[in-house]
Amino acid sequence: MPEFLPHGHRRVRATPRGRRAPVGGRRWTVLLLAMLAVVVGAGGALSAGRPGAVAETLAAGTPAPRPTAAPLTPSPLPVVTPSPSATSPAPPLLQLAGPVPSAGRGSFGYDDRAGPVLGRGGPVQRYRVAVENGSGEDVHAFSDEAQAALAGPGSWVDSGRLRLRRVPAGEAYDFTIYLATANTAGRMCRAGGVDIRVGGRPYTSCRASGKVIINLDRWRTSVPHFVRAGVPLSLYRTYVVNHEVGHQLGHHHERCPGPGRPAPVMQQQSLFLDGCTANPWPYVDGRRYTGRPV
Repeated sequence: MPEFLPHGHRRVRATPRGRRAPVGGRRWTVLLLAMLAVVVGAGGALSAGRPGAVAETLAAGTPAPRPTAAPLTPSPLPVVTPSPSATSPAPPLLQLAGPVPSAGRGSFGYDDRAGPVLGRGGPVQRYRVAVENGSGEDVHAFSDEAQAALAGPGSWVDSGRLRLRRVPAGEAYDFTIYLATANTAGRMCRAGGVDIRVGGRPYTSCRASGKVIINLDRWRTSVPHFVRAGVPLSLYRTYVVNHEVGHQLGHHHERCPGPGRPAPVMQQQSLFLDGCTANPWPYVDGRRYTGRPV
């Protein structure tokens, strides 16, 4: 018997669970599942193209980030070890090489420069500086070394009761410092009552009245026991200037005060040290340093 339905209604089928659903709903559901599968498959393909990468959701029109290159590690620079000659200090000059003139012309050239006043108090003693012609030495160089020896610190002016000043030739002076060859030094010292010969040859330096006479042999080659001990030539030069100027200032020879101690500047260090160590200064650590008188 035919079944009549009210106008506007349609027949529905019972679902397996007793639930009613539109007849065309299943087709839409299947189609939606299929589309989702396509989208998921595409996303999996993107992830599979970068192994180990986390899936990213990119906005439309946003470019994919570029891969970042690993930072480069610079190769270490080679280590340059300086040679010993570049770091080791040069050994001190003990004596000058080459022959030393034993005789000059017997005449002298004088330093024409005035020097500063050395010392902080006391009367001023004025001195000139002269070098024998034919000695091969420059008067300005010798004069500068003599002035450095007398300036200190440690020189005679450290007493505070004496000042020294170099004056040029032609001005009033109290004494002259001469650099002379051995023969000329021997003759000048002998005229002043001092014999500087050792083994028949003029060897040491001396002081005569108003004259401090430095032997060129000693100025250039020092003395053997200083050289053996490695004492620089510059120290010997400072010593011999202060020793002979000390005589000019009224000081006399002194003895070594004990083995290993500094030699007094008035000790005859050009001949012996007697167990003392070489010392070019009359003042040590700010105090007058002496030994027993000879």
